[in-house]
Amino acid sequence: MSRTSKGYIIAIIGITFWSVTGVLISYLITTFGIPALVLAFWRDLFVCVALVPALFLIRRSLLCIKVSQIKFFAFYGLILAVFNSIWALSVKANGAAVATVIAYSSAGFTAILAYWLFKEKLGLHKILAVILSLSGCVLVSGAYRLDMWKLDPIGLTVGLLSGLFFAGYSLMGKEAARRKLNPWTSLVYSFAFGTVFMLIFNLIPVLPGSAGSINALLPDLPINGWIILIVLAFVPTIFGFGLYNSSMNYIPASNANLLATLEPVLTAIEAYIFLDEQMTILQIIGGLFILSAMLMIFLEKE
Repeated sequence: MSRTSKGYIIAIIGITFWSVTGVLISYLITTFGIPALVLAFWRDLFVCVALVPALFLIRRSLLCIKVSQIKFFAFYGLILAVFNSIWALSVKANGAAVATVIAYSSAGFTAILAYWLFKEKLGLHKILAVILSLSGCVLVSGAYRLDMWKLDPIGLTVGLLSGLFFAGYSLMGKEAARRKLNPWTSLVYSFAFGTVFMLIFNLIPVLPGSAGSINALLPDLPINGWIILIVLAFVPTIFGFGLYNSSMNYIPASNANLLATLEPVLTAIEAYIFLDEQMTILQIIGGLFILSAMLMIFLEKE
């Protein structure tokens, strides 16, 4: 198996895990009313709680970093925390469907920035793949309805920033790979610093979905709610982010980010199976658009 093929397989498996995230987060927020940024804080914290002892037992050298790397991981964690926060603001300002489409503008941002920063290829096939994947996201998310696009300047700005910071997260993963940092080391330390920044953001009352105070940071969840939150952190987050980051040891960051647009398709399928949500003809067509974009990058000669 070639390195490129291995990278695509790793990325697709990771994104498949990742795609369950939307179903679990939707269930937690809808059923238990947990604020979005509070949920993000506990999700990040549980990732660290799971990974630190696991890496200590399996390969404790992965927990060792140089002092010179702390600044890089702190910035990595900040990008992660800001993306999570801006995503929540975008959903509040624009609605989930439009926020999803604008967030996946990251595919275009990543392609351009990766070309500039890492000299990755940016040919006509990749530009067409970005257009196809974004068009597919519009159809899958239901954002083709014009009444959903009544954006004010603040909503549009926040939405585009969510896409930019998603691209930033992908590029940080590529930079970690370029520095030959183990992806699981990168994962644990980016989420550790991300937890610290999410704690700070939760103490800012004006941020939508924040706790607003340290006393409100502990959500009033029943046992089954905590179990779902722990599963969210332990399975789709750890394996999703871990394998997605690992894939960038083998494939360009722009290709990995394009593959990430499979997430709404996989989420729609999972919502159909587990939440009995129906898929429309247009959603199916959108899924085919995204799969066509994936086929274009698979056939690309790196």
